[in-house]
Amino acid sequence: MNKSTFFGAVCLVIMLAGCQTTAQEKPVNSTSESAAYTVTDFADRDVTFADVPERIAVLGNGELDIVYALGEEVAGRPTGHQASIVSAAEEAVQVGSYHEADSERLMLAKPDVIFANYPMNLKDVQTLESSGAKVILTSANSVDEIKNQIELIGEVVQKSAEAEELIDSITKKEEQLQEEALHSETSALLVYGAPGSNLIALPQSLAGSVLDGAGGVNTAATFEQLQEYPQYAALSPERVIEEDPDVVLFMAHGDPTNVQDSFEQEMNQHAGWSQLPAVQEGRMHILPADLFGTNPGTRIIDALDYMYEKLKDVQQN
Repeated sequence: MNKSTFFGAVCLVIMLAGCQTTAQEKPVNSTSESAAYTVTDFADRDVTFADVPERIAVLGNGELDIVYALGEEVAGRPTGHQASIVSAAEEAVQVGSYHEADSERLMLAKPDVIFANYPMNLKDVQTLESSGAKVILTSANSVDEIKNQIELIGEVVQKSAEAEELIDSITKKEEQLQEEALHSETSALLVYGAPGSNLIALPQSLAGSVLDGAGGVNTAATFEQLQEYPQYAALSPERVIEEDPDVVLFMAHGDPTNVQDSFEQEMNQHAGWSQLPAVQEGRMHILPADLFGTNPGTRIIDALDYMYEKLKDVQQN
């Protein structure tokens, strides 16, 4: 091989090596660029994250439960007069609620992401984002929506495998209750205490979904829904007396005892109420506030179990 041929061969090797290095570098750069990911929330909003959020704030107890069930923790939790439903979150900054987020407290928590409610907080997205965080809107009006909520939060914190395990456990509980179906239909009236009034939970509400999953029948299925709160109906004493539920179940975000007292005072003014078998036989019960007065998150399994046992007791007694 003469010198010119040798020199040419060396140049070719160098060029090929250079090309190979460039080809090897491209996937590295491509990988770093593709670290960003996009999720779609319950409002059909596409939200892109450059990195997995490390500091999380939640405005609802259900999301709080789910975040910790996925092995994460929060920097901001819902404001409440009582201790946090998740003891590990007790020291987190209290940042308000769906009804009124606290902008100053959110700034103090410095979240990378805020989990809020759809549709309640849709109008608040811009304000919430002023804290420097991304906003993800979710809702929980049924057992299926809670499963979707778990899936979405799992996507956001990049814990999809863990989320799938939680979802599977809820599905298995639903299947178990279907296999252990109640011997006969039991109708229930679900009363939700709201400030200054009592509402009736319809089948499309979370409590209505739990009732259905436990094998019960919602006696208010044909009641007219409220325009502002489509999961609920106004209390109609005449309709309640006409439907004659097997059991009356009370729930509230705060103290359910006050709900029962208020409901009974209103109903006692109407003839026929005291003649209902559910009243005469004491089939009126208060549901646990942490399971039925708010979204219980992954503890929806406990809510299903509780409802099933309550319906079973009514049948046996």
